[in-house]
Amino acid sequence: MSEMKDMIVDVVERMLKEKVDKELVDTVEQGHWAPELWELLKENGMTDVAITEKNGGAGGDIEDLLNIVRLTGKYAAPIPFTETTFANYLLEFTNLQVIEDLATYMLCPNQAFSLENGKLTGEAIQIPWARHTKHLVTLANSTEGTHLVEIDLSQAEIKLGSNLAGEPRDTVIFQHAKVSQVSPVLSSDDVHAITTLHSAFQLALMTGAIDKINDLTVQYTKEREQFGRPIHRFQLVQQHIVQLAGETAIALAAFNNVTEALQMNNQNSEVAYARIRFEEVIQAVTTISHQVHAAIGTTHEHSLHQFTRRLWSWRDEGTSTSYWTNLVATQLLENSGDSLWEYLTSFSSNSPLLKVEG
Repeated sequence: MSEMKDMIVDVVERMLKEKVDKELVDTVEQGHWAPELWELLKENGMTDVAITEKNGGAGGDIEDLLNIVRLTGKYAAPIPFTETTFANYLLEFTNLQVIEDLATYMLCPNQAFSLENGKLTGEAIQIPWARHTKHLVTLANSTEGTHLVEIDLSQAEIKLGSNLAGEPRDTVIFQHAKVSQVSPVLSSDDVHAITTLHSAFQLALMTGAIDKINDLTVQYTKEREQFGRPIHRFQLVQQHIVQLAGETAIALAAFNNVTEALQMNNQNSEVAYARIRFEEVIQAVTTISHQVHAAIGTTHEHSLHQFTRRLWSWRDEGTSTSYWTNLVATQLLENSGDSLWEYLTSFSSNSPLLKVEG
């Protein structure tokens, strides 16, 4: 863990709390974003926090970065912060050169572009923030295997789309477009490590949104009165608040376990366990918060739906829960032997997140 983590988190939260309000978040659904907020974070070095010093970054670590991502999820910041920082993290992960401009990524194996003689061809959907970014970091298949490539999006045809939350999710089409950088061939372990990192970034976003939903719901129960008293004094509402607080605590604990495991360069299935448990957390958190808010939580005037819609959208993007449940089940079957309990309660070292060799 970086010694500066608490300071970084405090600075970023103060900036986001001051600059991001409901009206700014609404601009996403109007086809806009917040370049001023991006520049503010960039000027303060937050976009480079996890880039090594030799590549011009701040030399922070993955925990620093994931906690900033968590805060952008908590405030629904309408900027491609996660996309750009994750793209650069992948470039360093595969020993490629990081980039300074806005970037995004596409990591779905079923949509991987084809790579031939340094030219990229293919079509992929649901690429976040493609219309507002300049570079794409993506998987590409050649006759040799799977690579990570970086390419200028000015060569692409982009068809606009959005997710349930109104965030940009675009279709990108390349026809024999020249790539800027190509990694060595990635092994299956490399691809799995990249998938694990991607899910960790998604968990960070979702943790932030869950935390915000909890805050909004508690605040609402203190402000909303019924029969002459705030509704948080009613036993049924108190039961909802307690359950919501419990699910929020579980999400935060799972996120902290993930960051700690990644810091040790050994994910130890924490990402898989967290992603599986988040399915239940998201269902409970969104259901309880909308029950407590009643109809007002779905209205445009209230901000609750901005976060619940993002939770539902982020949950459905990237690697599905079934991928992680199948992985965990396979590990249990292959490694537990005669004693499942012994395997579950012992320390096991799973695939470390090593950098790809050049």
